[in-house]
Amino acid sequence: MRFTKMQGLGNDYLLIDGRRGLPEDLPELSRRMSDRHFGAGSDGIICVCPSDKADFRMRMFNADGSEGKMCGNGIRCFGKYVYDQGMTEKTRLSVETLAGLRYLELEAADGRAVSVTADMGVPAVGAPRQVQVLGRSYQVIPVSMGNPHGVVFLDSIAELDLHVLGPAFERSGVY
Repeated sequence: MRFTKMQGLGNDYLLIDGRRGLPEDLPELSRRMSDRHFGAGSDGIICVCPSDKADFRMRMFNADGSEGKMCGNGIRCFGKYVYDQGMTEKTRLSVETLAGLRYLELEAADGRAVSVTADMGVPAVGAPRQVQVLGRSYQVIPVSMGNPHGVVFLDSIAELDLHVLGPAFERSGVY
């Protein structure tokens, strides 16, 4: 099976050209291929698919096999991939996602996409809620651009130990 591994701001994905069909059981394929010890290692797989609503359709599967609606860094990889692979010569693309249509603007030089800007649309902001993490209460504001995020305001950057707090928030069930 042919795939391309790409990364955008630290998110790494395996991109697959699925315009003529996709492998079976994409959730299991994503789990196996994303394994950082026994697979290619990634945050998941992204499939390029045909669309009757846009230039392309993006399907994204997380490393745990769940299908994601959208990923900003992933869709930028998607834009570079379709351009660099010769699937399009357009530098303004529409992409169908489970979060709705998204639009990309590519800057190209010498036949390659050198930058991709994604119009992520309007964020969905939820009601703030208190979450207990590592014995402390934090106010988390749910924000989604097609996939869940949480915003936490801190009084001081010195309070931020991202390598400890990040995974703790992920396990907290705030999403």
